[in-house]
Amino acid sequence: MPSSDTSNFLVSEAHLVLDEARKNKAERTKYIGEPINLQGKALDLIVHEGFAWIAENTTVARKLDLETGKILQTFKGHTAPVTTLAFCDKNPGTGDQKILITGSWDKTIKLWDTEVTDPLISENVGQAGSDIHDQNRNLISSTDAHEDFVKALYVFPTLRLLISGSSDKIVRFWDLSNPLEGKPLRSLGSISSHTRPIECLQGKIRPDGLAVLYTADTMGMIKVWELSRNSDPDSRWSAALRQELNYHRTRINDMCYGSGQLWTASTDETVQVNLDPDVQTESKVKPPLPIVHPKQVRCILPIGLTDIGEPYLITGSDDMIRVYDLSTFDEPEMIREVDAHWHDVLTLRLWIRKSIGDDGIARIEPWIVSSSLDGTIRKWRLIELITPPPKAEPVKKAPVPPPEPQGFQMTEEEEQELADLMDED
Repeated sequence: MPSSDTSNFLVSEAHLVLDEARKNKAERTKYIGEPINLQGKALDLIVHEGFAWIAENTTVARKLDLETGKILQTFKGHTAPVTTLAFCDKNPGTGDQKILITGSWDKTIKLWDTEVTDPLISENVGQAGSDIHDQNRNLISSTDAHEDFVKALYVFPTLRLLISGSSDKIVRFWDLSNPLEGKPLRSLGSISSHTRPIECLQGKIRPDGLAVLYTADTMGMIKVWELSRNSDPDSRWSAALRQELNYHRTRINDMCYGSGQLWTASTDETVQVNLDPDVQTESKVKPPLPIVHPKQVRCILPIGLTDIGEPYLITGSDDMIRVYDLSTFDEPEMIREVDAHWHDVLTLRLWIRKSIGDDGIARIEPWIVSSSLDGTIRKWRLIELITPPPKAEPVKKAPVPPPEPQGFQMTEEEEQELADLMDED
């Protein structure tokens, strides 16, 4: 029987050095960013209704209070790490966003009622034949969605359509018109043209009502699709390939769309932006050149695509958070680098923090929330991130006076010898 003890495994010297550096940094950074220590690692994170909703590698999803770090809800039912999250309407068309959708390495997609807060745990949980619905009363449905890990989810709310992407290289469409039905989601179509695992999904609705879907894979390929469906409610969705974007050399780790801009972060150590030809922009606007990082870029947060709307880009590369000023859009300038975590930064999200100060005045302030493989969530005041650190003034040193000239000095014996020589003359 193989042992779980890995202490005798061969480890390269480079890994030993890296582990030691991380241990030292963990001690050095353990209090910065108001850290919330998790039971696992947050592989995905959404800030929704002021709370953090996390997909954990511990097979659960959780709802956390960002102020206190307290776990408010735990969603149990997956049998492998939870990798991705999304929300949809409990009552379609209302915008209530009360249903949590999770995807997992167990190849399933699950829907949860977030308004059910008291889990009902049966006495036979974990025993053979036990019903998964007994494990958590807020579980609505479970769908065997893919042949491999579910890696990405995206919802078109107005279309009542869920998109999923998987390591099986397939993109699938699912019906959300009756999410409380309690049955596995109805399949409404698929895309099978990618040759590598799907990593990221994004979408938009054009002014003419047509849906556009962006799919990105581990080879760095981004495909742009137009989705269509006839008026028959039982009909399936079809996807027409509109464009292929292949400017990344390898895996797309994160993708954001908004305001006619498609931002992507890649393992090729760059962040890139593609301007949407459907959106009218000033003819002088040019996309920036690839924003090069020293290591792979795991996540991005273009602040200009959020409700804040300021021209800044925040990136997570290795264990660092970097901030770029996009005031001159085609010439990004890095203005700050934060030693944020002691392991890779995985997600960056905007949090509108509402608080009441000691003076009793209510304050609303934008913060950034980051999650990492170091097992923490950390919080950063946006105004501090986008404010460049003060330049260190050169230390003024008092001029050193030149040394006083030292006259030649003879010893007593040398003086006597010189006197004797002069007497001989």
